Amino acid sequence: MTNLIKRKKAERRFQLYGIFAVSSSLLFVLILVSNIFFSGIGGFFKTSFVIPFHFDQSLLKIDENPSKEQIRKASFRKITSANFKTIFSNYSKDEIKQIKKLFYRKIDKEAQKQLLDNPNFLNQTVEIAFTASTDIDQIHKGNFNRDIPENQRKINNFQLAIYDQFVEDGKVKTVFNTDYFLTGDSRDPESAGVASSVMGSVFTILICFLLSFPIAIFASIYLEEFAKPGKITDLIEININNLAAVPSIIFGLLGLGILLNFFGLPRSTALVGGMVLSFMTLPTIIVACRSSLRAVPPSIREGALALGATKNQVVFHHVLPLAMPGTLTGTIIGLARAVGETAPLLMIGMVAFIMNVPSTPLDPAVGMPAQIYLWSESAERGFIEKTSSAIILLLIFLIVVNFVSVYFRKKYEKKW
Repeated sequence: MTNLIKRKKAERRFQLYGIFAVSSSLLFVLILVSNIFFSGIGGFFKTSFVIPFHFDQSLLKIDENPSKEQIRKASFRKITSANFKTIFSNYSKDEIKQIKKLFYRKIDKEAQKQLLDNPNFLNQTVEIAFTASTDIDQIHKGNFNRDIPENQRKINNFQLAIYDQFVEDGKVKTVFNTDYFLTGDSRDPESAGVASSVMGSVFTILICFLLSFPIAIFASIYLEEFAKPGKITDLIEININNLAAVPSIIFGLLGLGILLNFFGLPRSTALVGGMVLSFMTLPTIIVACRSSLRAVPPSIREGALALGATKNQVVFHHVLPLAMPGTLTGTIIGLARAVGETAPLLMIGMVAFIMNVPSTPLDPAVGMPAQIYLWSESAERGFIEKTSSAIILLLIFLIVVNFVSVYFRKKYEKKW
């Protein structure tokens, strides 16, 4: 009886250890995710100053009904300076220069975009929200302590006083930053976006899927259903299992040596990136597909053969459809791993400053993980927020991918 009580207590202790281990893991994940979330949520918003802006036709030197091409060629520097002199007429020239530094340095480009989108603004004074500088943006969001000594911050006391006046007048707005999702990378955190890296990742993963999925399916079917047991088959199986454990940077070296140097494919493109990641993903999909094919009961094969079906018909009409849920799950998990890879892409030049959004797989591109790395290395404070925002997007994508894999498995899985 005493021995039974001891065993019961040991069982309860083991359960407590298990609960503690699971709780600790969840706690660490919660701390990590919450830290990233609170650091990066502000990156989806931007701070703007609302000021009256007069689009003077004479200063722009354009027609009364200008074409878009004429507006694009017009210089907006003079009109921007003229508006600042009018709005802040009570301040000296040097003070106006300091006030102008509160705004994004490409304010003239923002004014040009406003006129391109609204040609009827010509010769009118309109209240327009212009993007604030990254330093003011961080102060307004509470990410930077304004109480530190003046000589240790870029924003001086005079500029802070002007900012406070804008806040008091209700001329400071925090708006959702749609440009963050529509523009490419930039040296300025105010205008940096994820569009180029998102499209780079989309093209890369699409090519990876188109190459790895059919090859893995046919390789799995051959090895599992048609290949005769022997030394060659055993050697192939061993190599597939070994490939699954190879460090990802080795695949990058393979891409550098074979795809770039030997075949001469274009560097820093999604085409090469997708091919390299497909090499890395192939073993994962093959292992998942073979396991799914093995899980199909022999009675399915025997019944189809008994009805006169050929070996091909048995595999493609009966076995493969039943194995597809597990295969898709393995494929999605393999692609999710590929999305987060940086090392192989580093070797083929897909870690670069890319401003333009790629439109084809042959355009220079950068992936989301590489973009996160580049922003984390930047000195500007605004990029800290942008880095966390990009991590949030990547985590959301990975969570969605995992939910999709679970959905497909639950929907199409057959219970035997």
